[in-house]
Amino acid sequence: MSTKPLTKILIANRGEIAVRVIRAAREMGIATVAVYSELDRNALHVRLADEAYALGGQTAAESYLNTEAILDAIRKSGADGVHPGYGFFSENADFADAITNMGVAFIGPPGDAIREMGDKVSSRRAALRGGCPIVPGTTDFVTTAQEITEFAATAGYPIAIKAAFGGGGRGMKVVHNAETVQEAMDSAQREAKAFFGRDEIYVEKYLTWPRHVEVQLVGDQHGNYVWVSTRDCSAQRRHQKLVEEAPAIAMGEGVEEAMGAAAVLAARAVGYFNAGTVEFIYQDGEFFFLEMNTRLQVEHPVSEVITGIDLVEWQLRVAGGEKLPMTQEEVTARRYGHGIEIRINAENPAGGKFLPSPGKITKLVPSDGFGVRFDSGYESGDEISQYYDNLVGKLIVWGKDRPTAIARTIRALEEMVVEGVYTTIPADLAILKHPDFAAMKHSTKWVEEVLDLSGIGVASAPTQDGDD
Repeated sequence: MSTKPLTKILIANRGEIAVRVIRAAREMGIATVAVYSELDRNALHVRLADEAYALGGQTAAESYLNTEAILDAIRKSGADGVHPGYGFFSENADFADAITNMGVAFIGPPGDAIREMGDKVSSRRAALRGGCPIVPGTTDFVTTAQEITEFAATAGYPIAIKAAFGGGGRGMKVVHNAETVQEAMDSAQREAKAFFGRDEIYVEKYLTWPRHVEVQLVGDQHGNYVWVSTRDCSAQRRHQKLVEEAPAIAMGEGVEEAMGAAAVLAARAVGYFNAGTVEFIYQDGEFFFLEMNTRLQVEHPVSEVITGIDLVEWQLRVAGGEKLPMTQEEVTARRYGHGIEIRINAENPAGGKFLPSPGKITKLVPSDGFGVRFDSGYESGDEISQYYDNLVGKLIVWGKDRPTAIARTIRALEEMVVEGVYTTIPADLAILKHPDFAAMKHSTKWVEEVLDLSGIGVASAPTQDGDD
């Protein structure tokens, strides 16, 4: 654990989140160090940082997942803190331990907490230990089809077979009857092994029309916790979030407060500190622990805009040994209005196919106006590489209530200019303008099962260099 304020931090990441952390650190008077691959030599996060070190290579494995290269950059720079961002090493317990073993502050939770919450089975045990409700399911790995059918005989179908070390819907198979259990089990294990290198699985009751609601929390190294806000991330496609909102509404009296308290219990059960998110699934007035993301999430800005709290600043203060700046009562009193975040990805949504669209951003003009924020790691002339995440940027909008926030988000999306690559903006507008979304009738399955994106086109063909 760190007990002294940070003076220089290295950001072991790229793109939007690296820029976000650099800006927060500069405002606090903390020097910043960027790392970069060959493709990112002239990237925005490199241009903004006080120092920058080459990692070499082009792919993620050659650069941002190159442990020795990053550790060497830490030694050369003299950084006393490392922020992992999201993705890459952000939820790698061994990486966190390697940083702290150097005497450098890892700006995130302790390695043991990452390790316990990173395994879906051990995280369910931890949630139960802390008194947090979980979806009916196994708290141990299952190894035979008989174990699965015995569970289903009690819980009833449908059930979900899930990869214990997975995420994003990979390694998950929904089973509706006993005849397909063996086939689904084999398929889940093959997929889990291919994507995550491990084939352990567990089983849960499958909820048919759930909402995805999560709780942003922060803990310090002195045992204090606050939950900052809830977020609704139910607008998803293939388990990838498209639209995120704060707070989560229409859950019934007292549910949000109970969910926040349950999130703190889960974090406390593993000795967690720094920023983290506990994900729940909600249906028919009940909520159940899903998993914990042991990092700062992509959608953290919607919690910021309804509270005025800079979560990255809090991360840096906590990593430097400070106590939380506010009590739970003070945080609760600051919540006002409604926030919406749109992930604008370089994908062509025509016909609902969302094909990747890497290339040069020839023109990028973000929207602005009251209550509008745009977080990005790119400017006009920058390149979206096929080797990395295709997030162009995040549009974050605040309104005094949800209808105002939706209307403002639609206006901002319609004003935004992105040329050179296709983006998901047409699909985002289709979601926001749908009456089901306005009426809070959508679930995590709504985009794929109800929303018709087959007619979605693109506003215009990307304008390339040399076009009129």
